[in-house]
Amino acid sequence: MEKQIEELKSDIEEINSLLESACRTRVKDLLGLDKRKLETELIQKQDRLKSSTEQKSIPGTTVKPKTGPYTVTIHNYAWDQSEKFMKLYVTLKGVQSLPKDQITTQFTKRTIRLTVNDLDGKNHELYISKLFEDIQPSESFFKIKTDTVLVMMRKDNTKTWSHVTQREHKEKEAKKPKVDENADPNDSLMTMMKQMYEDGDDEMKKTIAKAWSENRNKQSKDTE
Repeated sequence: MEKQIEELKSDIEEINSLLESACRTRVKDLLGLDKRKLETELIQKQDRLKSSTEQKSIPGTTVKPKTGPYTVTIHNYAWDQSEKFMKLYVTLKGVQSLPKDQITTQFTKRTIRLTVNDLDGKNHELYISKLFEDIQPSESFFKIKTDTVLVMMRKDNTKTWSHVTQREHKEKEAKKPKVDENADPNDSLMTMMKQMYEDGDDEMKKTIAKAWSENRNKQSKDTE
């Protein structure tokens, strides 16, 4: 897993370099989306490696079998924001069928804990410590949607959050992109775009194809 973590870090550094050299807004958006996916995957693998290491460091430790529902840690979520709220979208199939008292949230100024009890024989828990900015616990809440729990965290101010957690922000700052001044940014950018096209879904391919077409048209006009 350590090798996978190093590979992810290298991929993120490469995307950061491309973001520095990219000029078109659409291209920056595509690269930013791909970068966010890699950053989420990196954090998940680092957490799993840390958990595995801690368990191995305690000799003679045995895990007692649990009775009843066991707890599953939620690692994946989507997020969005408005001027007043930071929003987390947690996908849990069938969650709308549960009684509301089986779903709870706990908020502090910098933490959030979401607990969903006894869904398909399992408890599900999302815990985030050290949020990127302060929130107002008394004004924060959750909503139940079809197959989704929407966590609404009321911002303490109207700042735009660049990340959900401080950890994500610190990792970004610690890994400032190193731009190779001798490299051709156009070649690197085209290689990344081709890879994204090959790996992307139909919607992604349409978006990239449109960006390529617009770029070719612009180049043709510039040479006339």
